[in-house]
Amino acid sequence: MNTRPQHRDGRLDGQTILLLAVNGLFVMATALSGTYFGVYIWKASNDYFKLGWFTLITHLCMGITFWIAGNAAKERNKMILLRLGIAISAGFYALVLLLKGNAINYIWLLGLVQGVATGLFWLAYNVVYFEATEPDNRDKFNGWAGTIASSIGIVVPWTSGWLISLLGGDNGYRAIFISSACVFVAAIATSFFIRNRKTSGSYHWRWPYKLLKERGSEWPTALGALASQGVRESVFGVLIGVLIYVQTGSEMKLGNFMLLTSAVGFASFLATGKWLKPKWRYWGMLTGAVALIAVILPMFAGFSYGTLLAFGLGAALFFPLYILPITAAVFDLIGRDEESVGRRVEYVVARELALNVGRIVGMAVFMGVISFSKTPLAMKWLLLAVGSSPLLSWLFMRKVLARGKRAELSEG
Repeated sequence: MNTRPQHRDGRLDGQTILLLAVNGLFVMATALSGTYFGVYIWKASNDYFKLGWFTLITHLCMGITFWIAGNAAKERNKMILLRLGIAISAGFYALVLLLKGNAINYIWLLGLVQGVATGLFWLAYNVVYFEATEPDNRDKFNGWAGTIASSIGIVVPWTSGWLISLLGGDNGYRAIFISSACVFVAAIATSFFIRNRKTSGSYHWRWPYKLLKERGSEWPTALGALASQGVRESVFGVLIGVLIYVQTGSEMKLGNFMLLTSAVGFASFLATGKWLKPKWRYWGMLTGAVALIAVILPMFAGFSYGTLLAFGLGAALFFPLYILPITAAVFDLIGRDEESVGRRVEYVVARELALNVGRIVGMAVFMGVISFSKTPLAMKWLLLAVGSSPLLSWLFMRKVLARGKRAELSEG
């Protein structure tokens, strides 16, 4: 029996609003400290390679966690996994506080803990997200999730930068790490109001491999698009914040960067989530992908706070056009029929594994480049090469998006 909600008017109900709240709290806790954790490692080591190893280990452990925990999400209680992921995320920052100055010597342990925590949370969250939304309200939900994340980004990273500057290095970082742990606890409390929708059947361990081998299916290309998406995420998520700190030597400047770019992202996610209809996803994603490549070009004039800010503002403006279509279209594929809905956990695992393959590839490329050269020119070409992956993502997705556009027009 189908227990998923029906929202023919595209509205969000109480469960989706609660899920937005949990997501918002998780994003807030991550924004408090995660924005600056790369800088924290950089300041302790002055070594891009250490930062790369932490990120690579995190993504490897995330992928393994997705695959193994998929069994528990399918055959047991996925909400326990979600809360466990949040709790371990809080434990991650407690571990950083415990290790203090020795944290840099335990990069492997920190990467492992972060990977397990993030894997558990996003696996459970994405299954619950699929269960709580429908094709007619999925774009709206994603738009609101992006809007909330951007509004958090306006205030929270700036506040963290201000605290670090006010209290001084170690005391400032200690304050934001403790604050993150407290917000994670609030997210756990909120999650108890979300229903656990039971799944039936046994977990198919080889499902991702099966999808890759399906002839005539849209899934092999969708997984390729997701892997391409992950390539950009891993490198840009790590490198941009550190580059700003290297250029300015100020956490406050990084906070200002996050405030300005998140303000633009807030408006863009709000508008895109409201106005981007399924029939416009094809051209919307292409426009976003091309624009995300174009905004990298100002950095070839030189790394400075101004050129990095120009990139950040442009990326924030166009990122929703790129990310909302691929996210909604992939989850629409999962919900195509009752058989797919019954395998929703396996599909989410396949989605997350594809993203992590891309993240691992992106970080491996990053580490390979910096092992040969750390010059600004090498960094610029690295950013352009990795930052062009959204166009590859669109190329993989274009047939899926085109079919969705034709179906929408025929129904209309």
